Amino acid sequence: MFQIEDIRQWRGRDVIDASGSKIGQLEAIYVDTLTDEPFFATVKVGLPTRQRLVFAPLDGATLGPEHLRLAYPKKHVRDAPSIDTDGELFAAAEPAVFSHYDIPYEAGPSERRLARR
Repeated sequence: MFQIEDIRQWRGRDVIDASGSKIGQLEAIYVDTLTDEPFFATVKVGLPTRQRLVFAPLDGATLGPEHLRLAYPKKHVRDAPSIDTDGELFAAAEPAVFSHYDIPYEAGPSERRLARR
């Protein structure tokens, strides 16, 4: 896994799927609050007048010369739960993000599992 310090400089770079299809642009990294390791990325998708941020796991992701390659297909990522480009992920919405990718969600009712870095 890459270090959070390294990936911050990738903001705005292309995000592609395993086959090389462009999904969007990297917006932010969310860390797992249990481990403080990078766990999800938000990817800016949509038309310039109607963009949103979708969540994509960093499990299996690799860094290329000018892109971040995800281990998930473009359609699956674009169908993921999203927020507005100036929005925030509320704690109540976290389980849906994990569920979309069949990742077990473990957090208490008043705890956060993801934190933006």
